[in-house]
Amino acid sequence: MNKPLRRIAIFCGLLIMTLLIRDNWLQYVKAGELQDNSKNRRISIERYAQPRGDIIVDGNPITGSAKTNGSDYAYKRTYKNGPMWAPVTGYASQAFGATQLESLEDGILTGNDDRLFFRRTLDMITGKKKEGGNVVTTLNGAAQKAAFEGLGSKKGAVAAIDPTTGAILALASTPSYDPSKFAGNSTTTDTPAWQKLQKSQNPDDPMLNRALRETYPPGSTFKVVTAAAALEHGLYPDPDDKTETPLPWVMPNTRTELKNDGPLPCKDATLRMALQVSCNTVFGKAGADLGKDKMRETAEKFGFNSEHFIPVRANASVWPKEMDEPQTALSSIGQFETATTPLQMAMVAAAVANDGKLMEPYMVSRLQAPSLDVIEKHTPDEMSRPLSEENAQKLQSMMETVVEKGTGRNAQINGVKVGGKTGTAQHGVDNSEKPYAWFISYARTDSGSPVAVAVVVEDSDASRGDISGGGLAAPIARDVMKAVVDGKE
Repeated sequence: MNKPLRRIAIFCGLLIMTLLIRDNWLQYVKAGELQDNSKNRRISIERYAQPRGDIIVDGNPITGSAKTNGSDYAYKRTYKNGPMWAPVTGYASQAFGATQLESLEDGILTGNDDRLFFRRTLDMITGKKKEGGNVVTTLNGAAQKAAFEGLGSKKGAVAAIDPTTGAILALASTPSYDPSKFAGNSTTTDTPAWQKLQKSQNPDDPMLNRALRETYPPGSTFKVVTAAAALEHGLYPDPDDKTETPLPWVMPNTRTELKNDGPLPCKDATLRMALQVSCNTVFGKAGADLGKDKMRETAEKFGFNSEHFIPVRANASVWPKEMDEPQTALSSIGQFETATTPLQMAMVAAAVANDGKLMEPYMVSRLQAPSLDVIEKHTPDEMSRPLSEENAQKLQSMMETVVEKGTGRNAQINGVKVGGKTGTAQHGVDNSEKPYAWFISYARTDSGSPVAVAVVVEDSDASRGDISGGGLAAPIARDVMKAVVDGKE
């Protein structure tokens, strides 16, 4: 072969090699990035080419699919009681993507999950149309309805957990939205519906999942955590022994008295009485005496300072890490920079109800193939032990006193042991705005503790003086607990 031909052959060989390298680079290295590119419409078209699988509650779907006319997207998502279930499902929109379970379990719902590869291959051979799988939740329909209807027009949230497993039974947030309103991609209907829900146009922010993503000052409900720390660290080992709490009590290194909410019997009060009438002085002093490190240890065992994935992400609740003694006292009664999600406070109540064992919260029971075969099943997992069984039972008796004789009477259920704690958290500069009303609780029956609940109401049409955890939040918690207990009888 003469030299010019040899050069041309080498050059052609290099071109072929470059093309092969480029082809392999695109098909294998860049495939994922190209597939996930927002401008790749083929992926979206394929996602909505067939009905999505369903999200299941109590054995029934709370989602569906409808045929789309005049669009290259064949099907769009539909929802049953969309506003009630939106904090659970999130949304799946042809125009605006997906969130929460709709996003996290998109592979199962569309049938594209790698675990369905054999099923997809078999369908290709048999000519059967591709189908999506199902996401089976732990939610209790009656409890969710009680939570959503209890909140009504008020702004707030509810989280309910099975203490023995960590299964989430209710997750409500108001105001809410209907994901069906923008499930398509119409610029005349879906886009305006979406725009009206954005915070810039709707200050109430209905798309915010307040049960998981909003952190509030917990107010006096945090006294349950402080009581647990006082018991667990031996500061006050017997809930019926008097504490060494003067009245008035001046916070360390200050001339500032920590006030109680009225003329309460808080001087040297027992832990039981202090929780029953909600003494700021007793729990503020207990937190200061324990110190920030011991308080932090207990708070973090309950789940503070960590995000939680259920599998939807829940914001980390906050126990401040850097504080002086007065700030520790304030934090120990749920003030200063202490902040928490409703889910976190439901976890606190659940750990107490479950004899000190905190289970990892979860919302998906199992994933199903289109054939209903189980692809993945959740196994309950212990997260931590914030307090011993003995101390948990002491705290149970204290919380039950709150409901029997104290500020939580509105949570009473005939024939059921209910423990709880009210809270009215300061809101705004110098407490200038309406406070948040809190209630955390659990219900115990002869067969165990079926439910723990946290309720927060951000605002209300009631006058400021009428806003309280016992008045606004406790009746909602009672109805949620009763729905669960009645369903287990």
